[in-house]
Amino acid sequence: MKRTILIFYLLLILSAASAQTAGCWQGFRGNQALTGVSASQIPAKPSLLWTYQTGDNIKSSPVMCNDRIVIGSTDGTVYCLDVSGKLLWKFETPNAIEAPALILENRVYIGNMDGTFYCIDLNSGKKVWEYKTENQIVGAANWWKSGNKTYLLVGSYDYYLHCVDAADGKVVWKYESDNFINGAASCHNGQAIFGGCDGFLHIVDIVSGNVVRKIDVATYVAGSSAVEGTSAWIGDYDGNFSRVDLAGGKIAWKWEDPSVRLPFIASPAVQGNRVITGNHDKHIYCFDKNNGKLLWRFNTGNRVEASPVIAGNRAVVANMRGDLFLVGLESGKQEWTYEIGAAVIGNPAVAGGRIVVGANDGVIYCFGNK
Repeated sequence: MKRTILIFYLLLILSAASAQTAGCWQGFRGNQALTGVSASQIPAKPSLLWTYQTGDNIKSSPVMCNDRIVIGSTDGTVYCLDVSGKLLWKFETPNAIEAPALILENRVYIGNMDGTFYCIDLNSGKKVWEYKTENQIVGAANWWKSGNKTYLLVGSYDYYLHCVDAADGKVVWKYESDNFINGAASCHNGQAIFGGCDGFLHIVDIVSGNVVRKIDVATYVAGSSAVEGTSAWIGDYDGNFSRVDLAGGKIAWKWEDPSVRLPFIASPAVQGNRVITGNHDKHIYCFDKNNGKLLWRFNTGNRVEASPVIAGNRAVVANMRGDLFLVGLESGKQEWTYEIGAAVIGNPAVAGGRIVVGANDGVIYCFGNK
């Protein structure tokens, strides 16, 4: 019996490792299922290692892979730094960038506010191709591989989820929703799963582009869903937070605070039996992912839009006042904080023992062991 349990946990560890390495945070939420969990160990009391000033405020979430840090700024520029904070290259676009990047096979994929989706060589910073949508892109791209083809999924305010061939930037298919697509699509079991301003959770077959199911979940979904097994967790603008049964096409449970009803803009993070997220009411919430029981809430002191990241037994969270926290995942208690002093909207990247965030003062901050 003990040997069976040991094998089970080893398989779980190997499965997690295959999805992400400790030195890589390649996309908006760390992996294709957007669960917001880092494989990296971080120090108990991180120190500020370096800062880098961009040309305008930062709303994009950073990504890290292959000893590169990539982030967009509202000055319209994509910045690539090494892990010591040295600028390696800049790629300029004609409009602001709020979307997070995706690093995949030595390429960077990122969209801007005029609706152009770029493929950039990670090493040189040179454009490989570009693809045009009909409206702004504010959400991250995600990816799925089937056979020899890699599919890129990116949403736009033109109402479409666009599927693009990663090799050449040619459109594979477009799936039309009923309103703006603000967040990123989770990619899981060959399906793209995303919410939008139409209030539906859409499930689309990635290879064919055909809709599998539309689930009525809310009036307006600003964030992305975290997916595990046959469940998705998602918050909405009316202050509801839900677990959605993807197979059954229904809401399994829904939590709300009727006295507040402020938006969940942040995307959730899921690990073990816990799911955590942030709300405009200043709190980080931790629920039992299976039944929706509220386990704890942590008052950050200001609105939360940045999505939390789980690293080990702690959550990395930030708020609109510019406070960065480490919060115990079991206790819900503050274990460390740092006052950046400018609003943090994009979630941190956590990899290689480092925490990297961008803020509205236009500065990239890196924390770790000195």
